[in-house]
Amino acid sequence: MALAPLMSGAQSCDKPVYLSFDTGHMGVAPLIAETLKKFDAKATFFLANEPTLSGGTTLDEQWAPWWRERAAEGHDFGAHTWEHDIWLEDLPDVDGKSRFKFRTVAGQQEPRIRELSAEQYCESLQHVAQRFQEMTGKPLGPIFRAPAGKTSKALLAAAQRCGFHHVGWSAAGFLGDELPSDRYPNAQLLDKALRTIKPGDILMAHLGIWSRQDPWAPAVLEPLLQGLKERGFCFAPLREHPRYAPVFREWAARGRKP
Repeated sequence: MALAPLMSGAQSCDKPVYLSFDTGHMGVAPLIAETLKKFDAKATFFLANEPTLSGGTTLDEQWAPWWRERAAEGHDFGAHTWEHDIWLEDLPDVDGKSRFKFRTVAGQQEPRIRELSAEQYCESLQHVAQRFQEMTGKPLGPIFRAPAGKTSKALLAAAQRCGFHHVGWSAAGFLGDELPSDRYPNAQLLDKALRTIKPGDILMAHLGIWSRQDPWAPAVLEPLLQGLKERGFCFAPLREHPRYAPVFREWAARGRKP
């Protein structure tokens, strides 16, 4: 996967923001893709194998063409764990090996509490990478986002040992699409985002949230990108973020291998 050169202020703008999307029910995924193309905006997608509105999963054959198209457009991609494992706590080591407790849930699934070793957690991230390669013919990036953003030092260290660096989001970058729409209507979310987002922020939303009655995209996404563009912002993938650019360069030097 050829990496685009890093942007400089002279080439684009000096007010980048970094759009990112976690998988969801995929109901608004086509609308999000259309909006990104309309604004020539690059983004970063974090993939988990979650249930979809169509009854399949986000990484099944139905969605493989969608992911291939996004890869061809030059976006960035990272893991979100295979089963959407939300970290709860570190557990005592067993035979010197780290273990963790997770709440595993995606969409409208019944939550499961389970324990995974550091090796099993890495296998979950690598499973996403393998599936992405199968779908697109391109390697997944060297980044991941823990579901709900919940991590520990031990979990981050375990992921980094198998080649994955964690990406959270900025305080103003929480775009609120997972909040209940009766209490957080789209107009309110849009106003807050346009008032608070700053250059360099990592923004986070989803490709569809089951519990939100009024879809966030494109109702918020399109005017948000338009408003940010009018304020002089540009939209960059995470390989151009100062913190993650060295990670991507090192990954490229290794032949894009973990």
